[in-house]
Amino acid sequence: MEGLHLDAERLAAERRRGVWRGRVLTDYLDELVATRPDNTALVAFREEERTTTRLTYRELASRAARVARALHHLGVRRGDVVSFQLPNWWEFFAVHLACVRLGAASNPLMPIFRHHELAFMLGHAESRVFIAPTRFRGFDHGALALQLARELPHLQHVLLVGGTGEHSFEACIAGGEGDAFERGAALEPDDVVQLLYTSGTTGEPKGVLHTSNTMIGTILEFAARFRLGPEDVIFMPSPLAHQLGFAYGVTQSILLGVPVVLADTWNAESAVALIERYGCTFTFAATPFLADLADYPGLEQRDLRRFRVFVSSGAPIPPAIVEAAQSRLHTTVVTCWGMTECLSVTATPLSGHKVLESDGCVLPGEEVRIVDEDGREAARGTPGTLQVRGAALFVGYLKRPALYAIDGDGWFDSGDIARMDEEGYIRICGRKKDIVIRGGENIPVVEVESALYRMPEIADVAIVAMPDPRLVERACAFATLRSGATVTLDRIRAHLAAEGVAKHFWPERLEILAEMPRTATGKIQKFVLRGRAAQLPGAEEASAATLA
Repeated sequence: MEGLHLDAERLAAERRRGVWRGRVLTDYLDELVATRPDNTALVAFREEERTTTRLTYRELASRAARVARALHHLGVRRGDVVSFQLPNWWEFFAVHLACVRLGAASNPLMPIFRHHELAFMLGHAESRVFIAPTRFRGFDHGALALQLARELPHLQHVLLVGGTGEHSFEACIAGGEGDAFERGAALEPDDVVQLLYTSGTTGEPKGVLHTSNTMIGTILEFAARFRLGPEDVIFMPSPLAHQLGFAYGVTQSILLGVPVVLADTWNAESAVALIERYGCTFTFAATPFLADLADYPGLEQRDLRRFRVFVSSGAPIPPAIVEAAQSRLHTTVVTCWGMTECLSVTATPLSGHKVLESDGCVLPGEEVRIVDEDGREAARGTPGTLQVRGAALFVGYLKRPALYAIDGDGWFDSGDIARMDEEGYIRICGRKKDIVIRGGENIPVVEVESALYRMPEIADVAIVAMPDPRLVERACAFATLRSGATVTLDRIRAHLAAEGVAKHFWPERLEILAEMPRTATGKIQKFVLRGRAAQLPGAEEASAATLA
């Protein structure tokens, strides 16, 4: 696959490191089917329908085999890309496992993406097949998928979960078993198993390439750090199409052979009920999920004694939320740092040490360092660029090899600014690229700004983070207007909707300026705007313009 970087030097280094397992995900599934076929593999709860689907390992493998047979019939072969925009449903598991059987690369896409994002990603990946829901959360995904099929020459087939006729996912996988795909896989451990797009913080999204080796061993080391084993039950409300949900929901549950309980839409009441009913012990989700659980009324009357670990990443957790979780949920809160490109690399321990003031220390098989502007390792406590290398590091960007910024010693520039203390714990201080992390999800600022610049009223625009106690950050747009023009937040949102930008990425506050703060060379000083956003009335309170 174009953009793949996996040379003999990297392979030798990873053999010495000893983390890569040399296996693929279906190897673990095959063992589970052979040894405990009737154990629960997953429980998928759909919020809108209030329905639950439970699958054993035997049933999951059977459905994955039927999906593999159907995709093979549609022409999918080793090295092809299969894209799917699926919520946290059992179909997500089956499609990914089918891709592993066939040797195809899985390309999960966030359900919040709309035409603007999907057209680029599906076109760039040259996807042969696109699988989506007919409808989800009130949006007509089916109509959009069929529109994209008409526009993109490589996209030959659209399958819709809940669809009808030739595009029906259910009809496509019906009509017999997939005996030829019940065991084994065409995928090799160093083949690309996952193509996952970043949020495009520096322009167009980048397609991150991972292999089974870069994922599996790292996830197993993560699980060992948090003592996850046969008695655990994973609760996964985070989108499976995000690296967090994909790695620590889909992949981790099969590697460990433990059940995973899926929630397709976040609802604190449903989450508490699911955790209680199924005895969930572990979850990995963004700060707002933790805040909602910790604040849920009547926790004292619920039996959540098994719920022992909540891991969060993406932004620092406010101390008040950690304290509430510890006192009301009686769970251990863990903070960590990672990226699409390298999964989770650092984490705080189960003891709770430094959970309030750090993003953790390095996990087994990984290395981090902080360097100054000259590339020299920075003194402890001094902010600098965070670099990472190790078993989890991705193997390239699809069709963009020049962006694979790995130096001669194997260090990858994360783009984050961090500092490291004397114990080796890091703290993220900021980001070299100006992104906004809303509820743990990166907002592609450059793309949204580019869309806003197409408004005739806008002269200049800059989007920066505004503090928020629940989502940690919201997007605030600062704009200067053309002579005689006026603009409102509603007008901006209508424009972004027309541009096909996902609602999740829209700014939630608008501030009109007479002029932008600029450097001597004319660049907008975003750090000045961030300071202004932090001082705005209500910046620390829930926004009156919160997106639904």
